[in-house]
Amino acid sequence: MSRDFVGALLQLNAEKGVSREQLIRTVEEAIQSAYRRTPGDEDIHVRIDAESGKVRVFRARFVAEEIEDPTTQISVADAQAFQPGAEPGDLVETEQLDQEAFGRIHAQTAKQVVLQRLHEAERNVVFDHYASSEGELMTGTVSRIEPRAIILDVGKAEAILATTEQSPLEHYRIGQNVKAFVLEVRRSAKGPQIYVSRTHKGFLRRLFELEVPEIHGGTVEIKAIAREAGSRSKVAVASRQPGLDPVGATVGQRGARVQAVVAELGGEKIDVIEWSEDASTFVAKALSPAQVIEVRIDEEHRIANVVVPERMLSLAIGREGQNARLAAKLTGWRIDIRSDVSVAEAARVEAAHTAEAAAAESVEEIETAAVATAQAPAEAAAPVAAADEPVVAKPKRRKAAAKTGKTEPAVEPAVTEEVPS
Repeated sequence: MSRDFVGALLQLNAEKGVSREQLIRTVEEAIQSAYRRTPGDEDIHVRIDAESGKVRVFRARFVAEEIEDPTTQISVADAQAFQPGAEPGDLVETEQLDQEAFGRIHAQTAKQVVLQRLHEAERNVVFDHYASSEGELMTGTVSRIEPRAIILDVGKAEAILATTEQSPLEHYRIGQNVKAFVLEVRRSAKGPQIYVSRTHKGFLRRLFELEVPEIHGGTVEIKAIAREAGSRSKVAVASRQPGLDPVGATVGQRGARVQAVVAELGGEKIDVIEWSEDASTFVAKALSPAQVIEVRIDEEHRIANVVVPERMLSLAIGREGQNARLAAKLTGWRIDIRSDVSVAEAARVEAAHTAEAAAAESVEEIETAAVATAQAPAEAAAPVAAADEPVVAKPKRRKAAAKTGKTEPAVEPAVTEEVPS
């Protein structure tokens, strides 16, 4: 192999992006594969000098204490005859071969293997390059528009933007530059397959990192994102630097920074709120722009009971429940929203029910006592006189006279006069 041929391969390497060492190793493996296709030549090895382009073809075997494959292994005693001090595991050269043994058939086979290995190496390099970009932004040009996806040209590969990963507000045309978020990179026979998205919440995070230096630098942190692509998003931010307003830094002067993100998303609305460790405070802010009167947290059931003014009820819930739904996703709490009027009415009704229940309970107690009294034994109501006590009859006529207001004269006892004889 001449040095010019090696130079041509190195030039090809520069065009394909394959490293020089990998290219040389690929050619060596290709020539070895061409030689080893002949039975009995399984022990042939090839070494190429990257500077001079000189090729060495030789037979060599691995030293082993127990021979399992005599075509590729050699005993320790036999190996020391070629190389004194050889130990198990060493590769010992046993014969130098003439390059003329490399015939036309071998050359054609080596050429095919070299091209195949070069394509594989190129695919591996491209895959490694894009695999490291998972979770990052990528800019591509629309090359094809298919029924189920849009194909983006990103250089040495193509990215697939599926219909499900496209915003309903956006329309694409051939030649348009499109930013996208790299979801996954897969290997395939035709090269790496790159799947990208414009609806993933990670896409919104990367856009803010591009537009807001404080987020990129780490002084402002994005704590949570809730997104319904093409409609509305909520972003919770917190400051790592005392005295820095995270919401103001994210929104920018006159909203310039957040408006740049909105423009990239085709007009999607974005609410930026301040993150808080206190659950009630965080839930109240997450329902922005609605005002919140009170938040009661149910830790056991993970429910936040929110009270808002009557005029703010529809704003807090949002169109088709969107605002409340996004707030629940952002905070991780199930949110129950009620107006102050309904809460007051519910409290009044509950108080009335409580009063009615108390009154009913009192009536029931009185009725129970009356029934108990009626069922008591007669002996308890009229006690019986003792057997040895005289029974005194009550003057019934006097009692009757007392009722009429008249008093009857007392009856004098009869006087018996004695008649003289």
